[in-house]
Amino acid sequence: MTLIHTLLPTTLLAQTPPAGGILGNPMIMMGLMIVMFYFLLIRPQQRQRKEQTARIAALQNGDKVVTAAGIHGIVHNVKEHTVMVKVAEGTMIEFDKMAITHVHKKETPATK
Repeated sequence: MTLIHTLLPTTLLAQTPPAGGILGNPMIMMGLMIVMFYFLLIRPQQRQRKEQTARIAALQNGDKVVTAAGIHGIVHNVKEHTVMVKVAEGTMIEFDKMAITHVHKKETPATK
């Protein structure tokens, strides 16, 4: 037996630092995964939701819209929770505001 084996208990010799340095620690890797998920998934979804809410809040009569069902129409009347959309001459459908996915603002006449 060598001198080191006789001076140190075997439990101290068996404990070696984890391979891979700081990234070898499972807790640090889990933390990095959570941070990655936040920046790649959660944050962009929150931004899209905020933009959608702003678009819905800015709805006005005459705006061209597309619903979640793919129906194209023109906003006829905006209520508190619903929107009346004109889809054809004499045909209006009432939609929940959250069903509006795309808004194309009505064009204002150019001033010269």
